[in-house]
Amino acid sequence: GYFYQRVAECRFSSKDLQGIELIDSYVFNQAEYIRFNSTVGKYVGYTEHGVKNAEAWNSDAGILAQERGELERYCKPTADIDY
Repeated sequence: GYFYQRVAECRFSSKDLQGIELIDSYVFNQAEYIRFNSTVGKYVGYTEHGVKNAEAWNSDAGILAQERGELERYCKPTADIDY
């Protein structure tokens, strides 16, 4: 069979909300092929398929805006709970 996983995580370097980072990873058959990092602000591909997806998703302003908004929508409000 095939294995697909999407993992979104908030990483905290301190209680200061400026140190929060959102990592949204896409994994197929235990190999990460694309990742969004809020510090970088765009998708980065790690395989041939991931690079093609990253180029397409980075050129779509709506997708990028939605992903960038997850840091404000999800990570920051739950920082006290998660930290």
